[in-house]
Amino acid sequence: MFDERYDSDPLARMKPRRGPVTRTPVPLARGLVVEHTETEWCGAVVAVRQGLVELEDFRGKVRAFPLADGFLIDGKPVALVMPRRQPEGRRRTASGSFAVEQQRARVAMPSRIFVEGKHDAELVEQVWGDDLRVEGVVVEMLQGADNLDEVLADFGPGRGRRAGVLLDHLVAGSKETRIAQAIARGPHGPHVLIVGHPFVDIWQAVKPERVGLREWPEIPRSIEWKRGICRALGWPSDEPADIADAWSRIRSRVRSFRDLEPSLVGRVEQLIDFVTVGE
Repeated sequence: MFDERYDSDPLARMKPRRGPVTRTPVPLARGLVVEHTETEWCGAVVAVRQGLVELEDFRGKVRAFPLADGFLIDGKPVALVMPRRQPEGRRRTASGSFAVEQQRARVAMPSRIFVEGKHDAELVEQVWGDDLRVEGVVVEMLQGADNLDEVLADFGPGRGRRAGVLLDHLVAGSKETRIAQAIARGPHGPHVLIVGHPFVDIWQAVKPERVGLREWPEIPRSIEWKRGICRALGWPSDEPADIADAWSRIRSRVRSFRDLEPSLVGRVEQLIDFVTVGE
């Protein structure tokens, strides 16, 4: 007599059954972050050449893989495919709105949008530039929130001359919030709308997945934020050119409003509405 408990291999029953993997087709797009299944290399698409897709990781290193290989997006298997040609019709801008073909540039309207610095202005232009040109809205830099009161005094907001302001780190108790509250109580308040995002810097408004991260690193207050981010990512950070290069690398991953956090997208749309709708 044999004990049937030992007739089969329990480890064999634990082995997963292999079968065909269903991969969801995903059109290739510059900046799309994927993981190569076999090597676990994770990076953003930077080029496609001769059947190879080139992926750049968050350290700036680039590797090429056959387009027919297996890839993952957010842990789910996908098949990278060449994008289909868009049918003739109305083109959409990076902000998601329908593009308007203009014969002549529109004269700038009296109202303005003000942002804190160069990186903020570049990101707004990259995503909403087409919309702003159609409306004739000019974006100007404050060179820091501390200059807001002086800039508004020079600009002279009034009826038909509105000022929309986008600030970083507009959260309870922050310096930016105190500045915004003081402006709202002042003489320019009725003609000024100050909104902001909760992030320390506009860099964080780019979804971290777009640069191969699960989340943006926490930087101690004793370290300048942008320099700390570069160090955390293994990027050079000693020179101003290093910071500029890092921002260029991050911004290159932004193709449309979908690559940005909703808390920024909604605020910019709110400002555009404010300065373009008559009082």
